[in-house]
Amino acid sequence: MKIVLASNNRGKLAELQAMLAPLNVSLVTQGELNIGEAEEPFRTFVENALAKARHAARESGLPALADDAGLCVEAFGGQPGVDTAFYATRFGYEKGDANNVKALLERLQGVADRRAALVSTLVALRSADDPEPLIAFGRVDGVIAPEPVGEHGFGFDPVMFIPAFGKTFAQLPPEVKNANSHRGRAAAQMLELIRQRWLAPR
Repeated sequence: MKIVLASNNRGKLAELQAMLAPLNVSLVTQGELNIGEAEEPFRTFVENALAKARHAARESGLPALADDAGLCVEAFGGQPGVDTAFYATRFGYEKGDANNVKALLERLQGVADRRAALVSTLVALRSADDPEPLIAFGRVDGVIAPEPVGEHGFGFDPVMFIPAFGKTFAQLPPEVKNANSHRGRAAAQMLELIRQRWLAPR
C-alpha cells in the first residue's frame, strides 16, 4: 500500500517509514507528488493533522498520513504547541531547528520550571472524505536542558532531556529514540489501527 505523508520533513519521513515498516507500506512525501502544504489554521494538534491529511488525500487520490507534533512547555501554558515549527520567528529569528532551540533557551533563562512535553498526533485517512479517520496520540514528558547535547534527531531533540534515560533525545541511538519518543508512541498505536481497520481480512 502506498500512503502519502502530508509533510516534506525528511526527519519525519525517515522515522515514520521505519516505525511503520512491519506493515509493508510505502510512504511518499507530498512534495514528491508536487502537492503543496495545507493551511494549518487550528489551535489543536488533532485538527491540524486532520486538515493536512485531508489535503494530501484529496490532492493525491491516495490514503494519507499526517503528523502534527510540537513542544508544550509548562511555564508557557503549553506553548509553543501547534506553533512549534515557527517558534523562532516570534523573536526575530529565521525559521529553523537551531533557531527554535536558541529562542527557547533564551526565553527559559531564569525560569525554574523547565518541564515540557513533546506531543504527536497522527491522523490517517483512506480518502479525503473518509468519515472515520484513524487517530493516534503520543506524549513524552521531560525537562528542557540548559544547552543542546547530542548529535541525533531533529527539532528540539538536543534539549529534550528524558529523566528515565538520563539523556536528551539527541543523545539516544535512533532506534531507542524511535521506540520511546512521542512520535514512536503515536506510530505504534497507528500501526495497530491500520492493521486492524485497513488491512484485516474481511
